[in-house]
Amino acid sequence: MKAETLRTLWRYPWQHRFSLSLVLLAAYILLALAAPFIAPQNPYDPLQIQAWEASSPPGTVSGVGYAYLLGTDGLGRDIVSTILYGLRLSLLVAVTSTAIAAFIGLTLGVSAAYFGKWADALIMRIVDLQLSLPTILVALIAIVTLGPGVDRIILAIVIVQWATYARLARGVALSEIGKPYLDAARLLRLPTHRILFRHLLPNSIAPAITLIPIELGHAVALEATLSFLGLGVPIDKPSLGSTVANGFQYLLTGQYWISLFPGLALFGLIASINFVGEDLRRRLDPRRRSHGA
Repeated sequence: MKAETLRTLWRYPWQHRFSLSLVLLAAYILLALAAPFIAPQNPYDPLQIQAWEASSPPGTVSGVGYAYLLGTDGLGRDIVSTILYGLRLSLLVAVTSTAIAAFIGLTLGVSAAYFGKWADALIMRIVDLQLSLPTILVALIAIVTLGPGVDRIILAIVIVQWATYARLARGVALSEIGKPYLDAARLLRLPTHRILFRHLLPNSIAPAITLIPIELGHAVALEATLSFLGLGVPIDKPSLGSTVANGFQYLLTGQYWISLFPGLALFGLIASINFVGEDLRRRLDPRRRSHGA
């Protein structure tokens, strides 16, 4: 009885953290979707930006009547608005790149396991080569080669992430090769693409469910890093990373709010995604369920 009570008390913090992280992540997503309706201004529209009110401190009342609750940046854009629109762009880049990387990586991973021989050797050598290099180095090489832009950022993150999914999918698919359902599919002479996408891939995708949230947070952080280095989205398309970078040069003059508030929003977004992903992994871990932990 005492052991069961201790086990219950141990579970509560994880359950509460998962719930709070899920609520926070849902709030971020809702704010991003509602940005055009709740943001005080559109930071993409130069007609709505009061350039003479650049670097205004938090609480300053604008010339058109509303207050800059978190101040303005060096271009006169409302920080609240840049955070809300930055959330949209950061989540768009992260979700799109993660989805494409997962599809490519899972497809190549199960293909390597199914075809074997030279296909397996070729794909896995490329995977090994990429995973042996630092992530940020691969991203920098990709973005320098492709050039700046939102679509190029997405492609660069795809290049970084696909190999992780490929290795995971190959390992799971190898355990599926030789099972009766695949033997039956071959005996029925089903097309190869149908065997891969209708049978092998769906049965190899389960572990990727816990990997996707982690890679999603990684994509947000990577986009922010590239934007902070000036290799990400253009300055006229605010993401959380580029907003933090825009305010970095003003820190020495005491204008902390330009970087501080977007940085806190970025930290909260990445933390909520990572906490949800980690707790999802714990909940779906078969070893944890088997031990009743």
